[in-house]
Amino acid sequence: MSTDADANASANGNGNGSGGQRPVEVEVSLDELSRKAAAPDGSLRRDQGDQRLRCLVTNDDGIGSEGLRLLAELALDAGFEVVVAAPMQEASGASASITAVEEDGHFVVEPRTIPGLEDACTVLAVGGLPAFIALTGMRGAFGPPPDIVLSGINNGPNTGYAVLHSGTVGAALTASTFGARAMAVSLNVRTRTVSGAGIAPSAMTPPHWETAVEVARRVLPSLLESAPGTVFNVNAPNIAPAEVKGLERAHLARFGAVQTNVAERGEGYVKVALAEIDADYEPGTDAALLAAGYASITPLQAVCEAGAVELPTFPAGALLDG
Repeated sequence: MSTDADANASANGNGNGSGGQRPVEVEVSLDELSRKAAAPDGSLRRDQGDQRLRCLVTNDDGIGSEGLRLLAELALDAGFEVVVAAPMQEASGASASITAVEEDGHFVVEPRTIPGLEDACTVLAVGGLPAFIALTGMRGAFGPPPDIVLSGINNGPNTGYAVLHSGTVGAALTASTFGARAMAVSLNVRTRTVSGAGIAPSAMTPPHWETAVEVARRVLPSLLESAPGTVFNVNAPNIAPAEVKGLERAHLARFGAVQTNVAERGEGYVKVALAEIDADYEPGTDAALLAAGYASITPLQAVCEAGAVELPTFPAGALLDG
């Protein structure tokens, strides 16, 4: 995505956000997009002498997510100047879509208060998807552009080629196209595995958020030392920190931990269903490591050219040849 290109932002009031919103289709430049999404007056605290790294924390599970709160606390503990901006409602599977809700010519942004985040510059609920938040944040919608974007902690794994559809990963990749270092963090709380590393949460097996936090805390220094635009995709198993077998670099599996299947087809409709995959994972992949009780880390790149592909060309006037 070029920072100088125009963005087509589809703003629709499809039930996300507060009442009074109206469905519209708008085409705006990135500068105008950021102005429309600017934080309300008085909601940002600025220290003109603050030289700390600036960090945007977002997610796709919504502003009320415990994972978001804990990731923001981690950012504060790291000494960053922290802005929290997350969707008003869950936006899982949003990929890098930049859909948002518009009201009276502005995209909806509401200040919120979250216990434990009193030292953040601001905490905002945004009527937009994670990549929209990352894009407008990088363009100055919530104050100076961030140096780092942390996305998560996602309530479920983001593994394999299925990361293409992840709002958590989509926000990180979007930020990277503007030069930010970014990390997507996920906790494997939905996938059942033989090892027990991903047993679905219940009263007996609550989400081990602390595991994802500690994994992210140990990865963060490497992110800071990496080149601008670097993205880490980090997954933690849903087990106690002491039970984690280690952190390993992983390849993306050919499929994620959850697969979308066509469950039913009829006249005028198609019904899809999510199914947990019961299969032998490829060794060395993020899905395999996670199922075995390891935390995984995979460096990602945003969309780029496939330089090795051979393509046809033709000279001027060739289309006029008979």
